[in-house]
Amino acid sequence: MDVDRIAAQSQPYLLSLFRFITGLVFFHYGVAKLFKFPPVEMFADVTPWSLWGIAGMLEFVLGGLLMIGLFTRLAAFILSGEMAFAYFIEHMPHSFFPVVNDGALAIVLCFACLFLAAAGSGPISVDALRR
Repeated sequence: MDVDRIAAQSQPYLLSLFRFITGLVFFHYGVAKLFKFPPVEMFADVTPWSLWGIAGMLEFVLGGLLMIGLFTRLAAFILSGEMAFAYFIEHMPHSFFPVVNDGALAIVLCFACLFLAAAGSGPISVDALRR
């Protein structure tokens, strides 16, 4: 079997899986911030209209849209901006280095969403059904 051929054939489906898992991560953070489940100490004092609460709303709603693949490019673009904002507001002031300021996840999610904004939703999505 030719590895390149197999990889090329599976790429669209792996894009759909990547989109779903990325959305699931955002969705879980949104649920933790808004509904306090599971209870996470750092999200215990988050109120709905605080900066973290608004971030939770974005993550909950747009993460859900990513999971089903609806308005993927727009949702991913907004979430990419949210993660860039989160990195520079929350992590960067502590240190320039992501390994020190605990901002590696924000960076990875920012660029994962930027990729999804460019690549789209893949074949297993509501967007694909709408076409």
